[in-house]
Amino acid sequence: MKENSVPKILRMNPKIFLIWIFMISISMIFVSLISAYIVKKGEPGGFNVDLPSMFYYSTIVVILSSIFKQLSYFSTKKDDFKTQKLYLLGSFITGALFLLFQYYGWVQLVEGGVFFVGHPDGSFIYILSGVHAFHLISGLIFILYIYNSAIKLNVHSKNLLSIEMSTTYWHFLAGMWVYLFITLYFYNI
Repeated sequence: MKENSVPKILRMNPKIFLIWIFMISISMIFVSLISAYIVKKGEPGGFNVDLPSMFYYSTIVVILSSIFKQLSYFSTKKDDFKTQKLYLLGSFITGALFLLFQYYGWVQLVEGGVFFVGHPDGSFIYILSGVHAFHLISGLIFILYIYNSAIKLNVHSKNLLSIEMSTTYWHFLAGMWVYLFITLYFYNI
């Protein structure tokens, strides 16, 4: 290294940093819940819960929603405002559909004799999916905010911060559900 060279300081927008801190905090919640679930599964007297078919559909829908969200980001970078809004709307609709499928998944659990109160194996499924649904609602509100800003032409190639934050958070939520679903699937077969 040269004597006169100054090391380059890498900087991150403070708002992006806050989103990452928020996602790390949420991850810690889910890691602790999953850890408790795995420990509880190892105790005698547990039973396997057949995951509702709606959880499979909701997994597909949340991945599709994440794809729409990424496409809206790409459209924003190109200042393709019509496509941007279309993909934002698609992301919102598929996100809302995810919540609907989660609700029907809970209905299927009840019909299968798995209730929130009772055995912890069933309770954990409600808690994990419910806490995720709560965070997904916050992501949907964020998408509505971005959509409203996009209508006012405040989200464009020169102002990507809000859509970048929203897209990062939305991908995180989709990835978190896939992780939860795979974990629940493999611990219940």
